[in-house]
Amino acid sequence: MLQSTRSPASTTASSPGPDGPTDLSQQINDSVRHRFVIDTRPGHKLGEGTYAIVFSGHYRTDPTHLVAVKRIKKNADYHDGIAPDAFREIQFLSELSHPNIITLHAVFSTKSQTLSLVLEHLPGGDLEQLFQTPRDQLAYSASDFKAWALMLLRAVAFIHASGILHRDIKGNNILIAADNTLKLADFGLARAFAEPGRNMTHQVITRFYRPPELLYGAMHYGAAVDVWSTGVVLVELCIRDFFLPANTDVEQFHVVEHMFGTPTEESWPGVSSLPFYNLSSAPPKQAQWRAWAGARLQMLGGDGLEVVSGMLAVDPRRRWSAERVLRHAYWGNEPQMTRKELLPRVPGKGGKKKVGEDLKRGAEGEGEGEGRVEKVARKLDFGSMRN
Repeated sequence: MLQSTRSPASTTASSPGPDGPTDLSQQINDSVRHRFVIDTRPGHKLGEGTYAIVFSGHYRTDPTHLVAVKRIKKNADYHDGIAPDAFREIQFLSELSHPNIITLHAVFSTKSQTLSLVLEHLPGGDLEQLFQTPRDQLAYSASDFKAWALMLLRAVAFIHASGILHRDIKGNNILIAADNTLKLADFGLARAFAEPGRNMTHQVITRFYRPPELLYGAMHYGAAVDVWSTGVVLVELCIRDFFLPANTDVEQFHVVEHMFGTPTEESWPGVSSLPFYNLSSAPPKQAQWRAWAGARLQMLGGDGLEVVSGMLAVDPRRRWSAERVLRHAYWGNEPQMTRKELLPRVPGKGGKKKVGEDLKRGAEGEGEGEGRVEKVARKLDFGSMRN
């Protein structure tokens, strides 16, 4: 049956409950929970992973206004029973409001003290699913690419202007709404910009999308890490395949250096002082990027290639910011971008089940599935990392 909660009007601050008076905070929580009808019937879950279960639901006052309810499971490894990625997601999504970022409608707890996040319903699948769809089933053009890229860059620029790093931008964290709007999601590894000199973990960002400075063990970094990841996603959207896949972190060194060359003190001042620089391949490799990109990224044109090359500068201090990318003439040049309502859709995909698959993942990568990237590069265990 559909989950129902009693009306908050039936309980007042002075009325006794089974365990004594109901306090104001509980009334507020019940009031929030009562705004939604949640389908918890057996067999109707949208998805389930190690850290969360996702249910479908809707606003009680408007059954057409669908939501996805992400119920965080209790975890005995943490003293409060909730992994830090859930708190991060709540913290940052509560602060962010943007057309290209997933909306957090509400948060409430249940009688069993489980935490529920009421999130925007995004039934169109994700960007990785889009570029992996065979060409004979889904064709898209340079105009389509430009529209998707602009929406993604606007989201990235907005979170950086808000002082937040996402730290896990990848194709299956970029979801698609029913009206074709791209939405950046999964803020479980996000954090506020650190104070200068304060250490941060380098073991963030799914391996394929991890920038060189993190591969070399940098513990001081900024918005450039997200820009690299975004650049990789855009290349994948062009070539319709993974750009920099590797089985291990050490192999990832070789993959990145094979494409972009081995950095030196001349090309990247200070790189040799990073902890893992001595793990780099020897002898030094020459960059293949220009020749490779010229042959494979023809969809971008000259100005688009300049933008992506700026986003994939190996030295993070020379890497373009998202704001600089948005100022480039590329966005106004031909071809003009496709109107959102005319963008291609993933055929036969999306729907309630896909929403659950996208939202159930935790920071540890649960729910990515054994049939896709998980076979090639399993994410690191971030469960014990709080910085």
